[in-house]
Amino acid sequence: MALFASVGSAQALDGREAGLQAAHQALNHLGANSPVFAMVIASHQYQAREVLNGVTSLLGELPMIGFSSPAGLTNEGHFQHSVVVALLSGDFQADAMWLPGYAQSGRETAAKVADHAAAREERQSLLVFADGFNGDAEQFCGAIPSGMSVLGALSSGDINTGNTYQMTGTQTGTGGMVAAFLRGEIKIGVGYDHGWDQVGKQFRVTRSRGFWLRTLDGRPASEAYAALFGYPARDWAFPPLSYLARLYPLGIELGDDLVARAPIRVEADGSFRMNATIRDGIDAYLLVGSRAACERAARDAAQQALLKLGDAKPVFALVLVDIAWQMLLKANPGAEIEAVRDILGANVPVAGGYTLGQIVSADDATPKFLNQHIVVIAFGEPVQSS
Repeated sequence: MALFASVGSAQALDGREAGLQAAHQALNHLGANSPVFAMVIASHQYQAREVLNGVTSLLGELPMIGFSSPAGLTNEGHFQHSVVVALLSGDFQADAMWLPGYAQSGRETAAKVADHAAAREERQSLLVFADGFNGDAEQFCGAIPSGMSVLGALSSGDINTGNTYQMTGTQTGTGGMVAAFLRGEIKIGVGYDHGWDQVGKQFRVTRSRGFWLRTLDGRPASEAYAALFGYPARDWAFPPLSYLARLYPLGIELGDDLVARAPIRVEADGSFRMNATIRDGIDAYLLVGSRAACERAARDAAQQALLKLGDAKPVFALVLVDIAWQMLLKANPGAEIEAVRDILGANVPVAGGYTLGQIVSADDATPKFLNQHIVVIAFGEPVQSS
């Protein structure tokens, strides 16, 4: 049985109507094929329960996972205040799981995921969406057994209030993780990259506690940025600078790699609220992004995903993009999708959204938690041996 995919999107005043219209459009595009699995990307401005009610009124008890985002992404580009529904149909199976304890313990959540996966012998891929404001994604990734393929992202929304949500076919909430286990005749190729480069400015992390980066070079983090960019330190605690700080992440040396770690926002005391811990005493380098570098990164990520598919033809692409890209590409919304389509082809359905972090597995190693990246997850139908 061939693998088919379709995407529907809608904008409406309330979440139920937008979810209903998007699901209806996706079903129409799928034609006579019966959906096996659904993914939903919904505006954080909607009530999660309303979106779920609208989608499930048409899809019923279909295995489904979803997350909130400031904007949805499709082949047509970038849409705020919208719901995007992607459907997959084919000879594969999907289980959806709601894990409400993620914010309390990423390690325990990883153990539950691993236990669920171990109950089945066949090879499976795991797709996850988790709360971007609460919970420790690095801890979750570190506790996943190596060799287990985990892909996904952290949901985003209102940075000021921390409003974000996750959903399955029966439940919605904050502080949780949703997971889908995919097994059978489906092949997945993943690629990822980012468009931020080191510019030479170096800091020493002198005080960090949990997710809060307190001081750089012995002074509040906002003062360090104020001296660099020329805006008063007090202004960094208020919009728009409190959010735009994500455009200027820090590159942290982890082994031989320089890993991007980006603030979610700047707090009133001048500290940076991160969603990954940074230890004291290490060097951090300022990173700056550009439109050209991001478009190049999007094409590279799509090319990687295609290569990982091997002989399988891409049928659908899930594109998970850091929220910093939305800020950087504000004058050219949807530019990253155009770049992805340049590689995958105009006829491959695309769905995605903006996230507060990305999770990828590569080369049978422990999953990695990323900031600032675009992740392209291409779904294809395995080539049948004759």
